[in-house]
Amino acid sequence: MNKEETKEQVQEIFRDILDDEDLILTDNTTAHDVDGWDSLSHIQLVVAMEKHFKIKFTAKEILSWKNVGELIDSIVVKSV
Repeated sequence: MNKEETKEQVQEIFRDILDDEDLILTDNTTAHDVDGWDSLSHIQLVVAMEKHFKIKFTAKEILSWKNVGELIDSIVVKSV
């Protein structure tokens, strides 16, 4: 799966968890840019992505992400 396909699927997960059908993610999107993306929803997002992509993230990986682009890069690497 390439980065663009992954981004589309991640965006759908974000829209579902954050209940915002109009949400558009970019590689530079951070939690500060999205209403409702707080610490609780962050956990829900991570769990939903792990289930969807059938992968597991380490705490170190999760803490290292500075934006959605880095999150997507982690998914792409693990999905290979």
